[in-house]
Amino acid sequence: MRIVLPGGSGQVGTVLARHFHQEGHKVTVLSRTPRQTPWLTVVWDGKPTTGDWMDAIDGSDVCINLAGRSVNCRYGEANRLEIVESRVQTTNLLQRAMETMSAPPRVWLNASTATIYRHSLDRPMDEVTGELGGNEPGAPDTWNFSIRMATEWERAFFANSLSQTRKVAMRSAITFSPDRGGAFDLLLGLVRRGLGGTQGSGQQFVSWIHEYDFCRAVKLLIDRPDLSGVVNIAAPNPIRNCDFMRELRLAWGTWIGLPANEWMIEFGAFFLRTESELALKSRQVVARRLKDAGFEFLYPEWSVAAQELVTRWRRQEAGGVPETVAARA
Repeated sequence: MRIVLPGGSGQVGTVLARHFHQEGHKVTVLSRTPRQTPWLTVVWDGKPTTGDWMDAIDGSDVCINLAGRSVNCRYGEANRLEIVESRVQTTNLLQRAMETMSAPPRVWLNASTATIYRHSLDRPMDEVTGELGGNEPGAPDTWNFSIRMATEWERAFFANSLSQTRKVAMRSAITFSPDRGGAFDLLLGLVRRGLGGTQGSGQQFVSWIHEYDFCRAVKLLIDRPDLSGVVNIAAPNPIRNCDFMRELRLAWGTWIGLPANEWMIEFGAFFLRTESELALKSRQVVARRLKDAGFEFLYPEWSVAAQELVTRWRRQEAGGVPETVAARA
């Protein structure tokens, strides 16, 4: 297959590009910051100009749009505007471009986020019965902003159909891989420094997915013409933060982990120029449509996933080469 990944130079894009490249597919990443990779990278600034990026998409089989400014920042007015516009405008641009193509991709997967659902301590949120957030009493404005951003993003994606292209919005939980600088690397860094204790009350749920299952889920969405619309991509067993951090400590081989209450997390987020939402909001998201489609997770439990990720993190730290699910099969 010919697979194009607009905005595919980040952690999730690298995970997908590496996986599909090693499976033998022709992968092209569209990026404003190209770097040397085993796959092709085409310069693209996300603006409405013609160029090689349109040629890469025209005639391709799959477009996986991951473009958007990183949310790892403080949600000031300027950053909020850039976060939303970088997603909505890019999605609109791809729509207009595909409308003019003689051979648009047969599948367009667009990134979304599981944070679109409400803060949930009481029950899981799936695509059918899940409740979108934004109206919870007392919810921080930063949480509501994330929900508004995700809602506008999906609205732009589904605003217009394409006769030759099937569309899927991927409401993904946080994807964990051992790559340096990714979310797992940052969390493991806390554990390695003795700071990996319970965060906040510890009762909030963490939704997550192992990188191998994420790649396999994306492949299933590509292969199944009966799947369109919104699809959650998350492991089937969300876990409370206190248990999540304990299993990560055990995987590393330590019992020690200093807890952090809410004010400490808020202070740390301010100091690191990010937001506390990732640690404090309860995400209890499950992938009902993947399950109904017969998808079987390699890593349904966090304890097993954490052990595998720690093992590969140590191997890569020692100079090992990143593996894909294909290499493990």
